Amino acid sequence: MRRTIWNSVLFLLLGSASLPAHSLDLSRQDVHDFVEDVVKRDHLDRAWVEKMLAAAESKSSIIDTMKKPAEHVLQWHEYRKIFLTAERIKQGQEFLAEHGTMLNEVSARTGVPIEIIAAIVGVETSYGRKTGKFRVLDALATLGFDYPPRAAFFRGELEQFLVMSREVGVDPLKATGSYAGAMGAPQFMPRSYRSFAKDGDHDGKIDLWTDWPDIAESVAHYFVAHGWRKGEPVYVDAGLEDPDVQDLPGNKLDAQTTLGDLLRKGVMFPPTLPESDKGLLIALRNADAPAYVVGFHNFYVITRYNHSPMYALAVAQLAEALQQSVPNP
Repeated sequence: MRRTIWNSVLFLLLGSASLPAHSLDLSRQDVHDFVEDVVKRDHLDRAWVEKMLAAAESKSSIIDTMKKPAEHVLQWHEYRKIFLTAERIKQGQEFLAEHGTMLNEVSARTGVPIEIIAAIVGVETSYGRKTGKFRVLDALATLGFDYPPRAAFFRGELEQFLVMSREVGVDPLKATGSYAGAMGAPQFMPRSYRSFAKDGDHDGKIDLWTDWPDIAESVAHYFVAHGWRKGEPVYVDAGLEDPDVQDLPGNKLDAQTTLGDLLRKGVMFPPTLPESDKGLLIALRNADAPAYVVGFHNFYVITRYNHSPMYALAVAQLAEALQQSVPNP
């Protein structure tokens, strides 16, 4: 336990930049406890678990990147420029042309529009082109044992990854992903992979790196499982009658109110859905002045994929740009 406390203190005092990549120390109390827990809870072979953890490397570059996600440091116009580019839209149009038939079949079954499915993989990985170069094992071990602010979460994901690798035949020593351990074209975390990934082409295996029927079916299933409503809009541009109005909790995803309440408080937007429906006021930091949108139920569903209003809006706006080239079902 003293070793664990010292590691945490060292991280906080010196910062991750001073810590070189190093192999995970199996003698650490927290690592030992993790092994004990997963062996007992998941019935994994102890020797295999220890072998995997001994092969993991803790990397300071992963922690450095974790500290500064784009959603926290960029204004909306800067964030938008990353994803709403002419190249990404063109790639999306090519993606829809290549996979349109399959995507339409998935959409018909699930009710999730093909442009939303395409926009998710477009924002996440440029349609599978950039799925991440970190070993998932390294990312999850680094954040699970050397990043105290979210250690519990990432240890849970590391456990899910080890179980998942046995279930779907992924080699934990070779699987690559993002700095946070997200995998494949849709960037599913291990828990989401186990919970929502689907065998879209019914070939007996699930591959979210290269198998597009699996990828599309899995993204659509994720949205359906989180309550996607077929045919409903995602958001609408809005304004404020009084910019200094009080009691408008913008950007708080857990503070949904009715659309009628937003209208009565002076939020101006077209009433495209019943006033009794829930909505979110999203206030965006912009170059010259704040921008506002009202997110509907499906906007909230997109934030279940990534808990960021700017992420959800980028997905929605990329989907709008791609919709112009969506093939007819």
